[in-house]
Amino acid sequence: MHSSCQPSQGERNIYYILTENQPYGSKLFPAGSMCYLKEQTYLRHISMASTRFWRFVMEDDGSVVTMDVESLQPLSDKVVGFLLAITNVQERLNCFLERHVLDAALNARLGQQVLVELDCETFLGTICYIGKLHRSPLPSGHSPVYFGVELKGNGVGKGHCDGTYNRKEYFRCKQNCGLFVPLNKLQFLQVPENGKEEEKLDEVVVMPVKVGDTIGFYSDDAFTRGIAMDVYKEGSTWLVKVCPEEEGSADDFRIIPMDSVVKEELLSPGFELETDIGSFQEQLKRKRSQSTEEKEKKSPSLGVNSMVQINLEKGNSVTGTIRWIGCLPKMQHKMAGIELDEEKGVSDGEFEGVRYFLCPPKRGLFVKLESCQPDMRFQSKTQTSWEPTDLEKYSGGLDAAGELSNSPPLRDDMAVNVLHGRMRGIQGHCNSCYMDAALFSLFSCTSVLDSMLYKPALPQDGHVQKILRDKIVNPLRQNGFVAARSVMDLRHQLTEKGECSSFATSEKDPEEFLNLIMHHILGIEPLLKLQSGKLKEQECYCYQIFIDKQEDLVVPNVQQLVEHSFLSSDLKLVEIPSCFIIQMPRFGKEYKMFSKIIPSLELDITDLLLDSPRECFVCGDVATQECSACFKDKKFADTGLKQYCDSCCSQAHSHYQRKGHQTTKLHIPEEFRRDGHHGSLRVPREKLELFAVLCIETSHYVSFVKYGPEKENWMFFDSMADRHGDENGYNIPTVTLCPEVAKYLEMPVATLAMEQPRDMEGVAKRLFCDAYMYMYQSKKMALYK
Repeated sequence: MHSSCQPSQGERNIYYILTENQPYGSKLFPAGSMCYLKEQTYLRHISMASTRFWRFVMEDDGSVVTMDVESLQPLSDKVVGFLLAITNVQERLNCFLERHVLDAALNARLGQQVLVELDCETFLGTICYIGKLHRSPLPSGHSPVYFGVELKGNGVGKGHCDGTYNRKEYFRCKQNCGLFVPLNKLQFLQVPENGKEEEKLDEVVVMPVKVGDTIGFYSDDAFTRGIAMDVYKEGSTWLVKVCPEEEGSADDFRIIPMDSVVKEELLSPGFELETDIGSFQEQLKRKRSQSTEEKEKKSPSLGVNSMVQINLEKGNSVTGTIRWIGCLPKMQHKMAGIELDEEKGVSDGEFEGVRYFLCPPKRGLFVKLESCQPDMRFQSKTQTSWEPTDLEKYSGGLDAAGELSNSPPLRDDMAVNVLHGRMRGIQGHCNSCYMDAALFSLFSCTSVLDSMLYKPALPQDGHVQKILRDKIVNPLRQNGFVAARSVMDLRHQLTEKGECSSFATSEKDPEEFLNLIMHHILGIEPLLKLQSGKLKEQECYCYQIFIDKQEDLVVPNVQQLVEHSFLSSDLKLVEIPSCFIIQMPRFGKEYKMFSKIIPSLELDITDLLLDSPRECFVCGDVATQECSACFKDKKFADTGLKQYCDSCCSQAHSHYQRKGHQTTKLHIPEEFRRDGHHGSLRVPREKLELFAVLCIETSHYVSFVKYGPEKENWMFFDSMADRHGDENGYNIPTVTLCPEVAKYLEMPVATLAMEQPRDMEGVAKRLFCDAYMYMYQSKKMALYK
């Protein structure tokens, strides 16, 4: 266990990091500690799926600890060495969570400029080495990865070495100008995108040679090798002072333009030397051009809609989104107009009487573009550091193209395996819960609205559909996690399309979001077609229940509420909907008309359909007449609209209290009229299936999703269930199983009415007491729409 040798391929270790403090007996392993288990053990666990509690070896002391694997985050092989070099566990955790720091280290290259933190000061330096320094003293035998840096400018003489460590030379520099440091001591500088900082660009991109390098150059049409003795700049031209190897005197130096020399590593068989000087220089330029292109590909750029953070005075920082980039009067630097996430700005997008962009008051701020840094919470281009796909080889991560293939919804055990746990679902950020809950409900475990993802979209709206499909729905179904960055991209697009400047920052209602994206942007066919009396047919995407307070409905179910609402508004469904989204009766977000509502797992819409056959509720024959007054008669059953065949209608209305009822004749389809015998065919029942419920409590939306056929098959999703860090931290979305819901679904209504919400088990209280929107589907109709 304490071998100092690197494990062989067959004994490869799978690494994890603790994101929470882990007590174990008398010990406490703090968040940021690392642990591992053997690859064979890992594969055995995931193949058996027998328990979540695995035995891990702690990296710091080799002790064996049993922990819940769902409380850990996996690490890819390429990041393990970088994190092991950071001995402070809190700083290690911060680097893991702030993905942009780790990404910068992974993409770092020799010759790149960095800022080095040394004795509370910061100095400029150049990376000269990246790798291991010695055999590992750690139990796993895995070696930490360090950066060898040569200090420049004011840092000269303040280092600790000349590039040598333990008598082994890793790079060469002047004495006391070299350092070996972990990634958390560095700030990785990016190459400027514009040409304004030409000097820095030259140093990083164009100047590939430093003192002591072996180089080649042409002299009198002959190719000559030499040693670079000095590198300096005259005007805009970089020059190299060279001592040729074949010259007689060591003092015989040549001054060669930088463009005319080539570094030793390029003097290889792959670099074809030609007799023509121009061809030589062209080759050199191609090499440098390729290097520059690679650098540009790796360097993230900031543009309009980029999410950024700006450091203010006294160590304070703010976050926001770039809405405008350009030049302002009397300003020499390129400026950025920022819409802040909070009211910490000074304008609404206007500067000195001229409007450059639009945002809510006190949300606008104009700063130098160079002062903006990518928001550390959203820096993963393919996945976030907390996303549970680091072990792509085993867990089916992103494909080689960086985009996920189209995936079906998750059901039954697959839904549990992919979605259940912390850092699962859709990550919330900046009042996004209304959208997170709606998207999770509509796409995680059902395909009823997948037409939104694949229907042909207009060119101007294709980007919205692509974000929804490729950045949200497919990652959710394959990886079980969607980072906040993806939802923010969608919110920015909706801000532009919806002509509403607050869509990316303010809380909205789910129906506002659904109407915007379904109708105004993607233009899908309305989900509901309704007929009110003889008025014109109405179309909508969500149905709001409106009813008067019913004293006899103490704890109603959804079936009762829908029937009461349709009857009071004289409504009928023109056709069976593929998706029926129903908003519960409320006055604003706070006031609920009913303290509890029972979810109807099936919604029978047979009697709500226009011109469809209906069944006499007394004898079961084909109904010919409907009576709305009988529906309210307490002597009849509490649920179900009241329709009769002719004989039952006469008998029911022979009572003196019902003689004044006005009945309505029903349309009878031709196939139910044959031979004048209505009972020859049985009336089919049309039922919709409940697949999700959105709930709201104190302005925060969560959702319940039915992931399987059993009554216990419910999961609860909260995009902001927990949080790491303060205002610069991030939300931790969580999906939990809630089989306790079944207990209350089977409970008698009278018993459920007496149940105190605070005494209800688990999260069941939120489903029964905080329901905001119910979502039903017809799998039969979904095949055609």
